[in-house]
Amino acid sequence: MKELTSDEKFDLYVSEAEKRSIIGWNFPYNKERYVTAPLTWSYRSIVLLYIRKAKSLLDMGTGGGEHLSELIPLPRHTCATEGYEPNLPVATKKLEPLGVKVFQCEKDEDLPFKDEEFELIINRHESYSPKEVYRILESGGYFITQQVGARNNDLLRKLILGDEKPECVEWNAVSAVKELEKAGFIVLEYKEHYPLTRIFDVGAVVYHLINIKWEVPGFSIKKHKTQLRYIHEIIEKQGYLDLYDHRFFIKAQK
Repeated sequence: MKELTSDEKFDLYVSEAEKRSIIGWNFPYNKERYVTAPLTWSYRSIVLLYIRKAKSLLDMGTGGGEHLSELIPLPRHTCATEGYEPNLPVATKKLEPLGVKVFQCEKDEDLPFKDEEFELIINRHESYSPKEVYRILESGGYFITQQVGARNNDLLRKLILGDEKPECVEWNAVSAVKELEKAGFIVLEYKEHYPLTRIFDVGAVVYHLINIKWEVPGFSIKKHKTQLRYIHEIIEKQGYLDLYDHRFFIKAQK
């Protein structure tokens, strides 16, 4: 078989990625196309300890229910929220057989739950209103969240956008802790980490950006083809492209 040229590889990677879509928050097309160093904590291990003791649970931003469904057995009263409409039927199909009611929620400040309804609220990579979380969490209950910080994939944004500057948002462990404390929470623990992600082909970049639209606002293959070719050339030359994620973890109590 004839070896593909660099241009042919680029066209193939981009066209293949463009055809794929995500299912829930699984990213099957990108499996083994990139690797990410582990965090300095395990969100799953931490929330498992609290789920086993809780009588009621809310999972905010459940995606397609992938992560929550792996934490069974769940408390008898367990609910989940999701704001991204394509994920709702996926989450409902996966979670309702487990006794979990899934709610579509688009406004962080107006959740369809009673005051102090939940003993435990968990949140992985979902936006939230500290005041609203405080309202629906029972006294003495716990709020555990892992968030994507504002510096996530800074280098990728720079490579794609160049001198264009996206809206600057201060979102990190310190700013989030301040917001939670202002709402009345006692912050028990927080950590922050910038793990390396190594990407092995430009298709993984395209797939990520067309599905995670807020990562690089305004991205399109047509508009940013020159930048994508440059990324492809970097990967062709050294075999990979190194980027850095931004994650932080907070455990708080009402």
